[in-house]
Amino acid sequence: MENFKRYAVYYAPEPGALANFAAAWLGWDPVLGVEVGHPDVPDLPFPVAQITETPRKYGFHGTLKPPFRLSGPLGALITDLEAFGRTHPPVVLDGLRLNQIGRFLALTPTGDLTSLERLAGNVVSALDAHRAPAGEAELARRRAAGLTSRQEVLLAEWGYPYVMEEFKFHLTLSGKLTEDEAAATKTALAPILAPLLPTPFVIRDLCLFGEADDGRFHLVHRYTLSG
Repeated sequence: MENFKRYAVYYAPEPGALANFAAAWLGWDPVLGVEVGHPDVPDLPFPVAQITETPRKYGFHGTLKPPFRLSGPLGALITDLEAFGRTHPPVVLDGLRLNQIGRFLALTPTGDLTSLERLAGNVVSALDAHRAPAGEAELARRRAAGLTSRQEVLLAEWGYPYVMEEFKFHLTLSGKLTEDEAAATKTALAPILAPLLPTPFVIRDLCLFGEADDGRFHLVHRYTLSG
């Protein structure tokens, strides 16, 4: 696990029906590190492989600390992740729902998000000593999307513009779609996902992911939240 070029701290569902369907939907299982055949979902505007091409390499996840290059040994990051887990409790939310965010589809949490936002902010700050500073090319790529003044400050401080108060937890299910494509995909997916979505939605652990040389992300280890 020392051979990854970047690391990230994600939420990923525990083994079960949602994890299995999401891996098949995206076509990549980050736990096993293998490609997975797509499910047969009727009435989609175009094939699943095309809808999910952009998010496939990341695997099904919700970002807590965005991908970063290590500034020091991996063992030090692991030690701090283990310690973090021992001092932070699980996060319990009402559930998940299928939503359109801009031009893509994702699952988003429902209920009071305060505890989730606090967890994400703490993960970003507590582990930031392990993040090597972002290079100019990476910063330019982030700025190309068009950032607010506050997002620019967050980018400079944390290496990513959508953290702290700009954080919006989501589990991505598609690349960019038109309004009609998003509506059709949502209609097709909704009845399949409905029985798979947890109530309540509980984040019990932090998942360390690593990015391989081919850009695919793999689950390295889970760290239980037991505080």
